[in-house]
Amino acid sequence: MSQRSHPVTGAGLGLRRALLGPLLAYDPESTKETISFMEVAPENWINVGGQRKESFRHLTKRFPFVCHGLSLSIGGPTPLDQTFIHKLRQFMDEFQIRAYSEHLSYCTDEGHLYDLMPIPFTEEAVKYVAGRIGQVQDTIGQRMAIENVSYYAAPGAELSEIDFINAVISEADCDLLLDVNNIYVNSVNHRYDPIEFLRALPGERIAYGHIAGHYNEAEDLIVDTHGANIIGDVWDLLEKAYEFFGVFPTLLERDFNIPPVTELLTEVQKIKTIQDKWSTDVRAYDGVTGGYADGR
Repeated sequence: MSQRSHPVTGAGLGLRRALLGPLLAYDPESTKETISFMEVAPENWINVGGQRKESFRHLTKRFPFVCHGLSLSIGGPTPLDQTFIHKLRQFMDEFQIRAYSEHLSYCTDEGHLYDLMPIPFTEEAVKYVAGRIGQVQDTIGQRMAIENVSYYAAPGAELSEIDFINAVISEADCDLLLDVNNIYVNSVNHRYDPIEFLRALPGERIAYGHIAGHYNEAEDLIVDTHGANIIGDVWDLLEKAYEFFGVFPTLLERDFNIPPVTELLTEVQKIKTIQDKWSTDVRAYDGVTGGYADGR
């Protein structure tokens, strides 16, 4: 079981612009009882002004916030956008954002591709990506977290997905944003055991986690959409993550087909309920021996 401090605690909700008004209008006490922290894509808020900025500031005074980027393109072939990274640090300082994460992917090549593309799983890519993560960490003055992403092809792969992720984290000395749904999606699409994959991740590096819904295109193809309710198998995998690594802050992502706030809070509350269950379980899982401290 990992023993480390996290930038936030509890169960969180991703803030989308469409949710700003409904969340502000919803009963503040009921919201605060369920939501422990919130997350935003900094690209959607850095240049916002006027009333929307003040509304956002109001929420940042009520909840701890983290940032999850969309456009850094950490594995991209073109130089990192240093102007954006400096603006990011200013944004985090202004609103006391506690952590920054990005996708282990790329989305630019002399322009935005408007999708998250898979980085080749190679030793060369490990060193390249780790170097770029180091640049970002030096600029923002803290460790960033990288997210294990969903992907639908693995061009030029020389390493397995899990070996690539672990190598990048170790080489860059960065944290992990553990996306439970992405593990499940990839396990179906690429036919591997999600529990064995989960077990192999560095639990001590987890900053926080994501959980979301997806779309079943076919029996052997799942699309990571963040547009549906979370299914039972993904909830079960989250429980396994808590069993292996201890309870870590976990956030609900919902990007479209957004239901009323009350329905979103039901799923956030379910995260909290599972966290409470595993917080009272004192068994300590040993990732090296594959056993528990009590001998089970």
